[in-house]
Amino acid sequence: MNYFSSDFTLGILGGGQLGKMLLTETRQLDITSKVLDPSAKAPCRIACNTFIQGDLMDFDTVVNFGQDVDVLTIEIENVNVNALESLEKQGKIVYPSSKTLRTIQNKGRQKLFYRDHNIPTANFTRFAYTSEINDAILNNTVNLPFIWKSTQFGYDGTGVKVVRSEDDLSSLPNVECIVEDLIDFKNEIAVIVSRSSNGEVKTYPLVEMEFHPEANQVEYVICPARLDPSIAKKANDIALKVSNAFEHVGLLAVELFLTKDNTILVNEVAPRPHNSGHYSIEASYTSQFQQHIRAILGLPLGKTESKVAGVMVNLVGAEGHTGNVIYKNLDTILEMDGVSPHIYGKKQTRPFRKMGHVTIINKNVNEARKIAEDVKKKIEVISDKTN
Repeated sequence: MNYFSSDFTLGILGGGQLGKMLLTETRQLDITSKVLDPSAKAPCRIACNTFIQGDLMDFDTVVNFGQDVDVLTIEIENVNVNALESLEKQGKIVYPSSKTLRTIQNKGRQKLFYRDHNIPTANFTRFAYTSEINDAILNNTVNLPFIWKSTQFGYDGTGVKVVRSEDDLSSLPNVECIVEDLIDFKNEIAVIVSRSSNGEVKTYPLVEMEFHPEANQVEYVICPARLDPSIAKKANDIALKVSNAFEHVGLLAVELFLTKDNTILVNEVAPRPHNSGHYSIEASYTSQFQQHIRAILGLPLGKTESKVAGVMVNLVGAEGHTGNVIYKNLDTILEMDGVSPHIYGKKQTRPFRKMGHVTIINKNVNEARKIAEDVKKKIEVISDKTN
């Protein structure tokens, strides 16, 4: 099939920043693109060939969207999986498949999948409703403290809470959820696996992730991870095992815990380009976004090694600011060598909303991390009025 400068159309469900960065690659390769997103102001709108406003969870909307695309992919997991399955039955090519996405989309099913495939993960218990957890605590089948996770629709730190007392449960929604053991980890790490529709598989280098203590969002991603090579090898092997089990096509970001005794546990996965791979745009031979397109189209996978060390800093909305966004001191960081800001195109900011990221490249990863902290201190994502 001729993908380039042709009538071939790639469909993308979701029009956020991940889709916008995917579209940078489709424009470079002159691949026609069509995007569906519920927001009329979605970041993807300015970069795709065709934009459709519609509900990603509505069966008919997704099925109708898929009729005139040749390959359909996602940039967010919260889409109607039944619609994807219907399109597959019609002969449409969908990556990741509805089967893969159905498992990953629900954290309870995802955790059971790890258990069934002997993939190391934290101990967990499933609950139909949050209200059932109180009885489990009373009967000593669940011990405080623990991690509470909504099984669906959690995103960017939402749907996850550390529960240290029964009082903490009162503020949580009464939904299907899981309770996980609170892991005493020393590092959160990740490996991105790329798997082509023709079976070729490559992994990106292990990265470290540093999280904001309140928002439960990634603040820094560091590549290469400053860990022993034996840890990187072990993490890579586990990520490949997860990838093989899911038989996904495209990218699979495998988020992991490294415990204090160097045990590696799978936290969760994302079957799409991921925050932990943004550094690759500047630091890698092949960005994760081009790699995803190569994989779902069955093209040769690109080289995944880094050209230089890279650290990514997330730009999120400042606390106390909601409204029209202002990027304060952006000109200051543009003066710094090896610093590349990416602004996602969201006009409205709110506390902890992902508004952009900055990549810092340097021959020395520790120096890159220092510069990243300086960038974090300098730039502010504020609004034209405070709350």
